[in-house]
Amino acid sequence: MQVIEVLGRIFLSTLFLIEGINKIFNYEGTIQYMESFSVPGYLAIPAIILEILFPLLLIIGYQTKIAALVMMIFTIVVAIIFHTNFDDQMQFITFFKDIAIAGGFIIIFVNGAGKFSVDYKLKSNKTNA
Repeated sequence: MQVIEVLGRIFLSTLFLIEGINKIFNYEGTIQYMESFSVPGYLAIPAIILEILFPLLLIIGYQTKIAALVMMIFTIVVAIIFHTNFDDQMQFITFFKDIAIAGGFIIIFVNGAGKFSVDYKLKSNKTNA
């Protein structure tokens, strides 16, 4: 079961890693898209850092609960800002996909990373010391 938890963390994180990397290679397009929703373009850099750093933390299971909480908040904010045109079927689906992903992050936040994680290793080292 522990391997399944790692796969879950990887599956949730991969989407954000890919999006963060794509934002780097399409930086101007990212800024234009954000500004079309009245989001300041200077927030592209923090978004890129967040979409790369926190998923990596989730994958390795370090500071897992904090990373999951940050990603949950980020995902809900993105859904609310960018995907609330419910007249567009794709935006409707994307909004609820984001809410479902946030639900996955909530589960990780509540349960932690499990045995196959840096958090577990650090905790077991403290217990054995």
